[in-house]
Amino acid sequence: MTMCGIVGLFLKKEDLRPQLGDLLTDMLITMTDRGPDSAGIAIYGDEAPGLKMTIQSDTPEETFAGLDEALAAALGAAVPLRVADTHAVLTLPEGTEAAARAFMAEKGIRVMGTGHAMEIFKEVGLPKDVAARFGLRSMGGSHGIGHTRMATESAVTTLGAHPFSTGDDQCLVHNGSLSNHNHMRRSLTQKGFPPSTENDTEVAACYISSRLAEGVSLGEALEGTLDDLDGFFTFVVGTKNGFGVVRDPIACKPAVMAETDDYVAFGSEYRAFANLPGIEDARVWEPEPATVYFWER
Repeated sequence: MTMCGIVGLFLKKEDLRPQLGDLLTDMLITMTDRGPDSAGIAIYGDEAPGLKMTIQSDTPEETFAGLDEALAAALGAAVPLRVADTHAVLTLPEGTEAAARAFMAEKGIRVMGTGHAMEIFKEVGLPKDVAARFGLRSMGGSHGIGHTRMATESAVTTLGAHPFSTGDDQCLVHNGSLSNHNHMRRSLTQKGFPPSTENDTEVAACYISSRLAEGVSLGEALEGTLDDLDGFFTFVVGTKNGFGVVRDPIACKPAVMAETDDYVAFGSEYRAFANLPGIEDARVWEPEPATVYFWER
């Protein structure tokens, strides 16, 4: 893909948490002309007592009707369910993820992501419409990342939209294209992190998840992309504790960052920051090529 818009916001102050969805939505909408065909957002909100699983269906009324009862019967425990347009967020009892995934696969329901804090919402359409459908403005949390997509290499579908999540509370958005994704796809599949779509971005997400599973830090995992992934890329990665940014050594994809005492923000362009509180006093810089930046709680 060529254009695409990426945004990210990491809040340092608790009192800003209720505004996260509102601020991220404004950032996403300003990037519409960089990616008008689909949009997505990952929000890190309050931790659930179990594991949150975000699912998606093209026929939500039919699919989600009675789903909580059917799952409760299959898993032997109550499964709270919250529907948001074509997506729903389930709260699974600990230890039931594998059974729940098998249940979803059997019913043809797509799993968008899992985590104790993360919820993912993504659909085809203009960012403002996608945000409205899911009620993103009303969502609170500690941090989040978003993406507006202009597809050039793969189809415009819900599954092709970003963020991609390939591990609990992990997700990634990407502007650029990877040239060695077929080779990486094979090696990641051997490691137990098989990409499920043809999208090169999901390969990068699987790579980060595979490294985190090996016990390296988010910063080290991001550093590894510089050695192991070929192509043009700006990645923004979310984990339960924070978010990180890395650009390839040539850094031809635009990126800008802003930091105040209240937050750290990332955008493909400076105008993404226009509605952030106190932006006029922020330290603003362009992230250096082949340099990892990350913030964690």
